[in-house]
Amino acid sequence: MESFGDKLNTVRGNTVSLLFNQAEMAQLTLMSFEQNIQWLNELEDSNTVSVSFPIGFNDDHTPLMSNAREYKKEVLINKYSQLSYVSLPLNTIFQLVTLIESFLNDILRMILIEYPNKIPSSKKVDINCILLSKSIEEAKIQIVDTILNEIAYKSPRDYAVEFEKYTGVNLLENPVFHKYIEIKATRDIHIHNLGIANDIYMTKAGILARVKSGQYLPVDLQYFLMSYEQCLQLTEVLETEMDKIWPSAVYRKKIAEEVDDDAIQNKAKKPKTTPVKKTTIQNKIKK
Repeated sequence: MESFGDKLNTVRGNTVSLLFNQAEMAQLTLMSFEQNIQWLNELEDSNTVSVSFPIGFNDDHTPLMSNAREYKKEVLINKYSQLSYVSLPLNTIFQLVTLIESFLNDILRMILIEYPNKIPSSKKVDINCILLSKSIEEAKIQIVDTILNEIAYKSPRDYAVEFEKYTGVNLLENPVFHKYIEIKATRDIHIHNLGIANDIYMTKAGILARVKSGQYLPVDLQYFLMSYEQCLQLTEVLETEMDKIWPSAVYRKKIAEEVDDDAIQNKAKKPKTTPVKKTTIQNKIKK
């Protein structure tokens, strides 16, 4: 029978797969943009490219296209460069943060549903939530969703305090979580303030703030790759910490296999030594 620890580990595994998928899609998209730039560079300077784009949607569920627009190749190259090195990293950052937010909330939801005694007895609940539920299980899910909704609007640090209250995992003692807070703050600034850092960003990011208030907050491919790695590391931290509370046979088997693989590789890398015949002073004298 699958243990609760294994169920939590499965959620982590699914999140990692989705993170990998984001990296794969980003790479494929970048390759597509770069191939188009290469194709444009091979055109004669005098050539233009005709492009139509959707300006609406017809009643027959087909796109309403604009008249063809002629683009000079340097204009299109600039647009593809913008897509490759600005829009793509930024949009992928949005996806990374969404995946980690969902991962953290899924952990909380699973724990609260499995251990409803963790819900404070003083917790206020809308009476309709109880009366309209068809079963105790449905009512429990409604209450849990209410708690998660309340926590979701807290600051990252307050969220971490609530997370520890229900899970026993202290996110704030892990440096990688503070890096995630900066990534999340960057996402928020680009959504709500056109990428211009403000005092809210400075407060959230703390010493990890990358610019001063009032300055544009850059997001490039290097920042995306760094953020991607930190999101992966955060899932690893949670995997390890949750295993201490809810042991996962799947996780421990994986760790044991990794240790065995490392031992085999280290043994293979160890150089073979050829015994050296010792030459004593007496042997030299005899010679």
